[in-house]
Amino acid sequence: MAENAFTLLTLIAGPAVLTNACSVLALNTANRYGRAFDRAREVGRELAHAPPADPADGSRMRLLERLIVRATLLLRAQTAFFAAIGLFVLSAVVSLVGAALSQEVRAWAPLVLVLVLGVGLLGTGCVIQGCALTVRETRLALVNLHEERELLAKRGHPRHVDCSVR
Repeated sequence: MAENAFTLLTLIAGPAVLTNACSVLALNTANRYGRAFDRAREVGRELAHAPPADPADGSRMRLLERLIVRATLLLRAQTAFFAAIGLFVLSAVVSLVGAALSQEVRAWAPLVLVLVLGVGLLGTGCVIQGCALTVRETRLALVNLHEERELLAKRGHPRHVDCSVR
């Protein structure tokens, strides 16, 4: 085991890097969730304090509904990133245990290899799912931003802001 120490460190390096990357994604997602949640509260307060039959109520309701969808997507993405973190940690632990056991019982090596690859692939799938959910949420945020700009324009605010994608 002593001469195999560098191999063991190599086994955990990949999952450690992936775990760190997922942690950054999870932190970003948590921040986005908080912002969407705060914005939903603000739009809810605007709806509650708006005069009856306010023409902007329809726009505000659409904004609020999309904010709720955004928060839901972000919560699902957060869950996927945390699952990926757990799976990458598990793959590192199984790799270490497998390396130790394969020194004693060589017949276990293929089984451990399949298990580590399976857990790693599941973790990778969770990262992909979390990223896809985050992209969907970002697109909804952009739709909300455009609608909020239109709502401001209806209130008489100047429309000189260029929001075109370059």
